[in-house]
Amino acid sequence: MIGILLVSHEPLGTALLNCTRHIFGRLPVQLAALDVIPDEDPEVALNAARQLLARINDGSGALVLTDVFGATPSRIAVQLAERERVVVVAGVNLPLLIKALGNRRGPLDELVETLVDAGQRAIRLVDPAELAGAEPRSTGEPTDGAR
Repeated sequence: MIGILLVSHEPLGTALLNCTRHIFGRLPVQLAALDVIPDEDPEVALNAARQLLARINDGSGALVLTDVFGATPSRIAVQLAERERVVVVAGVNLPLLIKALGNRRGPLDELVETLVDAGQRAIRLVDPAELAGAEPRSTGEPTDGAR
């Protein structure tokens, strides 16, 4: 199964991991995050990213998702790229991560194609009329405000 590493500005990667735990009820396997902290030495962050990548890659390949193209986390992530083995995609968000987690049992190049296509279609204007009458999806939490 393709491993997924998030390399992003602190605390985005960890927040996305926590969201997957909320959605799936557990932390998905072969998923890790590196939150790059302000003023962190990029070499230290790169070494940490390499260690995480080795831990989540079972030989099936790995996808590195980063947040802002050209920013420090992205520049760190691109140094992890290996042709046909480790692919970097910028612009991570929760829908993209969920799509990646649900489609990572096939070839890496097909996963990347699916994600780029889905990512380009994911940002959209929400028309309230489209949502009128739609039932909210349950998150397993009480709806009366009790916790």
